[in-house]
Amino acid sequence: MLGSVLDIELLDESYSLGKMIAESEAAIQYRVFKYNLEQDANAQKLIMEFNKAKELYEEVQRFGKYHPDYKTVSTKVRVLKRELDFNETIAGFKKAEKELESLLNECSSLIAGSVSEHIKVPTGNPFFDSKSCSGGCGSGGGCSCS
Repeated sequence: MLGSVLDIELLDESYSLGKMIAESEAAIQYRVFKYNLEQDANAQKLIMEFNKAKELYEEVQRFGKYHPDYKTVSTKVRVLKRELDFNETIAGFKKAEKELESLLNECSSLIAGSVSEHIKVPTGNPFFDSKSCSGGCGSGGGCSCS
């Protein structure tokens, strides 16, 4: 009986945390920038062009520099990538996405750390990952490789 009460409390706290994250400035900004990206016809066109070029690039990569269109396709992908990076709508969305990801990574690390300092949380961010064993040794940090 006691276990189920604690489980319910844990679920309640989890929902509360999820709601706080969803209502955070980072999450609100993410949704705004995502909506703007979805509504920007030019940005959508650029994304579609880049995805098509990327597919062609992957096809060309099978043969590498020996493919007859290697240089043309490689150049086109780099040019389109640069256009994506400098598009205001896309850049704003990427920035908002990174900020939300950072918030989620920080929450994950704090939760894991409150259980045990040896829990590894893969964040893809060296700032957060540096707190755990990067070697994947499975010893829970006992090998002192952190």
